[in-house]
Amino acid sequence: GAAETGGLRYSVTVSQFENEAGWYGHWDIGNAWGTVLTDLLNQSGRFIVLGETDMRNEAMAEQDLAASGRTAGGSKAPATGQMTPAQILVKGAITHVQDDTAGGTGGVRIKGVRLGGGGGKSEINVTIYMVDSTTGQVLASTNVVGTSKKRSAGVGYDTGSWGAAFGGNKDDNVGLAVQDACAQAVDFLTAQLANVPWTGAVVMVKDGKVYINRGSREGVASGQMFAVGAVEVIRDPDTGEILDEDMTELARIQASEIKEKMTVCTVVDGDASAVEKGMKVHLR
Repeated sequence: GAAETGGLRYSVTVSQFENEAGWYGHWDIGNAWGTVLTDLLNQSGRFIVLGETDMRNEAMAEQDLAASGRTAGGSKAPATGQMTPAQILVKGAITHVQDDTAGGTGGVRIKGVRLGGGGGKSEINVTIYMVDSTTGQVLASTNVVGTSKKRSAGVGYDTGSWGAAFGGNKDDNVGLAVQDACAQAVDFLTAQLANVPWTGAVVMVKDGKVYINRGSREGVASGQMFAVGAVEVIRDPDTGEILDEDMTELARIQASEIKEKMTVCTVVDGDASAVEKGMKVHLR
């Protein structure tokens, strides 16, 4: 929970979920899922939500075009090397849809024959993976089942801007099931944060102060304590896989001046002169 991670935020991006359910209606269920899940992650306040993968790919394409010299220059031209990296990737698949909405072609299909869809509600089953962007390792996974019976009032988030994602009908039954499933997905992902190491790095040491690359955007609060030191990465000699990280703590620092993307810290224990740019910062 928030207390276990000091209220700190993690950067996350959502990949487009594959539609493996065979459901096709007047709106794209994979795109709608990405829209709703991205918005709910943002509303939760526990994540720095980056653009979905397709949006980031488009941004990189614009940067490549600007770098090619074929566009007009100027201060507004997109620059490379500035994109915020995602610590966590969220991906998965929509595996089953039971649909009683007239706008869809319906539930599950086996050899072209539609099954289900007559139970007076819509249902969506989704498999979700939470992936460490550094190692590519799956940190956690789960299956969620959303239903339209709970309706948007049970989601607990602002659902007012999603009508366009559901073909203009905010009360679309499958759309309501998507909302319910996405809310469950956000609860699951948030619960996993206590198991995800939160780290930062030293960007500058000046006049006995330590500047780190995390700020109010990441949820750093005044007075928060961090350990700073040199980190040794322990790798599997056979595969090169990262097994663990061992920090030699050189100082204990406290957040004193917080900016949006950076925090100035004072050294409260240890040797400030031993701290160098690039050293890792861990929550304490």
